[in-house]
This record gives sequence, structure tokens and C-alpha cells, in this order.
Amino acid sequence: MQHAKFTIGQVVRHRIFPFRGVVYDVDPNFSNSEEWYQSIPEEIRPKKDQPFYHLFAENDEGAYEAYVSEQNLLVDDSDAPVDHPGIPDMFIEMRDGYYHLRKGMRH
Repeated sequence: MQHAKFTIGQVVRHRIFPFRGVVYDVDPNFSNSEEWYQSIPEEIRPKKDQPFYHLFAENDEGAYEAYVSEQNLLVDDSDAPVDHPGIPDMFIEMRDGYYHLRKGMRH
């Protein structure tokens, strides 16, 4: 059984691409479409048998949602907030690299 390395509310960054985000959900294994999976270039396509994370993400072009394999994420220790419009609906303040869930928001 796989155990997720990252937790809900944790700020992470992508290992290869220049974006960062806040984890808002975790799938224990790949749970997206085969079409999405095949759209990833084969030389960087991640294994399916690992946790995948749903992120409120941001890069220099704006905010979006991302679905990223565990192997492609690193802890973001910048302590900088993530600017995404979905964050205030689910989380309250950010402390020590984590956004804390609003009351009543449980996974």
C-alpha cells in the first residue's frame, strides 16, 4: 500500500516545471483519464502506481489546477503564499508551509 508523502494543505513545487501549488486532494494511485496520461511525453511520463496530487497551482502566467505524480513534487520551503482563487474556499491562513483547512472541510 502506498502512503502519500505530501498532505492536504502542504505547499509543493514541481520538480521539472516552474510551478508551485497547494495540495487539496490525493489519489493513492493514478485516477485520471488514459487520454490525459498518454498526452504526457513518454520520456517524462510518471508511473501510475504512486500517489497523485490535486493542486491549486500557480506559475508566472496565472492560476490553474494541476494533477501531479508524487515523483514530480518537492516541498516548497519558500514560505511565500500561493495565489489561487480556490484557496480561500477551502483553507484559512498559511503557517509553516501549510494552509490550514477551514472548519467543516475534512477529507
